[in-house]
Amino acid sequence: MSLDVQALRAQFPILDQQIDGKPLVYLDNAATTQKPQAVIDALMAFYTQCNANVHRGAHHLSDESTRRYEKARDSVAAFINAGAREEVIWTSGTTEAINIVANGLAQKLNPGDEVVATELEHHANLVTWQQACKKAGATLKIAPIFDSGELDVQAFEALLTDNTKMVAFPHVSNALGTVNPIVELTRMAKKVGAWVLVDGAQGIAHGGVDVQSIGCDFYAFSGHKLFGPTGIGVLWGKKEVLENWPVWQVGGEMISDVTYQSATWGALPNRLEAGTPNIAGAIGLGAAVTWFDSLNTDDVRAHEQQLLAAATEQAQALDGMRIIGTAPEKVGVLSFMLGDAHPADVGFILDRQGVAIRTGDNCAQPLMKRFGIPGTARASFSIYNTLEEVDMLFSALKKAKMMLA
Repeated sequence: MSLDVQALRAQFPILDQQIDGKPLVYLDNAATTQKPQAVIDALMAFYTQCNANVHRGAHHLSDESTRRYEKARDSVAAFINAGAREEVIWTSGTTEAINIVANGLAQKLNPGDEVVATELEHHANLVTWQQACKKAGATLKIAPIFDSGELDVQAFEALLTDNTKMVAFPHVSNALGTVNPIVELTRMAKKVGAWVLVDGAQGIAHGGVDVQSIGCDFYAFSGHKLFGPTGIGVLWGKKEVLENWPVWQVGGEMISDVTYQSATWGALPNRLEAGTPNIAGAIGLGAAVTWFDSLNTDDVRAHEQQLLAAATEQAQALDGMRIIGTAPEKVGVLSFMLGDAHPADVGFILDRQGVAIRTGDNCAQPLMKRFGIPGTARASFSIYNTLEEVDMLFSALKKAKMMLA
C-alpha cells in the first residue's frame, strides 16, 4: 500500500488556500506541522461541550473534561509505548520538558561531573545543559560530527567516562535532518551509568518511537510538530527516575500536603505538573496521536523518503546549490545555500511564489558556525506534501537564483 496523499491533504483545511495568487506550498514542517480537521474538531468540542478545570470540580463538565484529558495521556502513553501512563508528563513543549530535566540535574551534579551533548543540538538541548553545568561547576562536552552532518559515534563514545552523569542528543537534527542511532548511543551511555535524554522534537512525527526499546531515561517532544496544537508537549521519563527527580515548579495540583512551614509533593504525574494545565492542548494532542497512529508507519516513511530523494536529486542538478547535511540516514529536511545569496533573500522570493520555507540559523548557531555559514534555507517535508510541490519548490528556486544573480 501507499499513502493516499490527496485524501490526506483534504483533511488539512489550511492547505487549500493561495498566497499572492499562488497555491500554498507549505514546506516548513520541521518548524510546525499543520493540523488535521480531527484535531481542530477535538479542540472545538472541548471548548463548546465541556470547558472546565480538571481534577477539581464537583460537576459534570469537570468530570468530562478530566476524562478527555486523561484519555489523551493514555493515548500518548500507548503511542510511545510508555511503561506506565504516569510516565507521561504534560509540558508546554520540548523546551520546557528539557528544562525540567536540566533543572533537576543541576541539583544532582557536582564539580568534576560531566554532561555530553553533540554538535547537532538545537539551542533547547544545548543551553539548558550549559546552565546546569555552570550552576554545579560541572563540565559540558560536545561530540563532533562529520562534514556530512553525521555524528562521529566513535568520538562520542570516547567522551564517555565514569564522570559522565547525563548524555543528551537529538533523535533527528532539526537543522540537517540527520537521524541519530539513538539505541546505540543510549547503550553506550548506559555502560558508564549515565542518564540519557533524547530530544524527540523532530523524531516523533516520523512514527515508530518506542521509548522502552530505546532504553533512554527521558524522551521529550512537542505536540505542534506532531499535527497537534502549540503550547503542549510531553516529557516521558522512566517512573523510577521521575519519582525521585527534583520538582520544576511548585503550586497547585502537584502538592500532597501543605503547612505554613513546609510542603510535600504528590505522586506522578501530578508532582511534575504544577498549576492548571493546557487542557485543550492535551486533548488536541491526544486527537493528533490517535489520528496519526491510524496511518501505516512504513507508508509514512516511504512517502517522506520519496519526497526527500526527489528534492535531493533536483538540488544536486541545480548549479550553485549546496546541500548542508548529507548524512546517509536522513528524514525529510533539505537545508541548503543558493550560491552566495543570503537565505533570507531566498526565503522572501519563494514566499512571493507561495512556497513557505524556513531561513536562518534554525536555533542552532554553533552548528551553523561549524559549517562556516550564517544560516540556511530549509525545506522540510511532511506526509501531506507531494512530488508536484517538490517541482514547484525548484521552479521557485530557479527564479530566485536568476533574480539574485
